[in-house]
Amino acid sequence: MKIYKITIDISLVIPMLKHINLREYNSERPIIFVEAEDPDDACYKCYHKFAESILKQDKNMIKQIKSIFNDISIKKIDVP
Repeated sequence: MKIYKITIDISLVIPMLKHINLREYNSERPIIFVEAEDPDDACYKCYHKFAESILKQDKNMIKQIKSIFNDISIKKIDVP
């Protein structure tokens, strides 16, 4: 497994998530590190990690997660 460095753009969803402490996702383009087999798996894990951090704080957001994912984009993926 490799460690991937993923830069995502969440600028469109930040206004929806004002009531949630975003922790490592606290900027418009956070950099997230995930361990994965391949780049596709790394992107999936990045999305999953983001969804978990939202749902841990507000379980009522489960219906909005799908629309949130439509507004998030992965800008860059590297192996440091």
